[in-house]
Amino acid sequence: MIIAIVGSGNVGSALAQGLVRAGHVVQFGVRDAGSAKSRKAQASVSVPFLAVRDACRNAEAIILTTPPEAVKDIVAEWGDVRNKVIIDATNSVRTRPEPYPTAFHALKALTGSEAVVKCFNTTGFENMLDPVYPGFGGIDMFCAGNDKSAKAVAMKLSLDIGFGACWDFGGDDKVELLEKFALSWINMAIMQGHGRNLAFKVIRRP
Repeated sequence: MIIAIVGSGNVGSALAQGLVRAGHVVQFGVRDAGSAKSRKAQASVSVPFLAVRDACRNAEAIILTTPPEAVKDIVAEWGDVRNKVIIDATNSVRTRPEPYPTAFHALKALTGSEAVVKCFNTTGFENMLDPVYPGFGGIDMFCAGNDKSAKAVAMKLSLDIGFGACWDFGGDDKVELLEKFALSWINMAIMQGHGRNLAFKVIRRP
């Protein structure tokens, strides 16, 4: 699959490395390939760094990893993406793309696409880079959104990079709940001081 990652920070870099290992064609869409973030990402994974519009033009799926408040400006550079799967990996914890409650809602409104899914937002980038915990296997990822085909793509990509499962969290009405679930990880790992090598895994009684 051809995947454009918009945003070259830690999350984008971690996802790129996992997706390349899984055999996907990855390209970054960035405004400044010479920025400190882009240079750091370039050192971690050998993929093209293109202008945002160019990266999105040929992609089958787009993963947004920028700060959520940047979505309104950055989407203007995407062109017509209604035939592409859009994965929102952001969290509106400190900021949001006013007047929208989350980047997910902004993406649906501004692109006119229904194929938008929330995923890759519920854990730290270290866990995206290496989602396998010794003795436990792959940790879990979660996704939300109304579009079943978009969720199927997000689920497959999650498994491709090593997550043990990707749970369907529900439709568009569960997107904000999924962001609060991400805040639970942030609370445990950072605010409560348990460290970033912490993850969630759903278990079932036999």
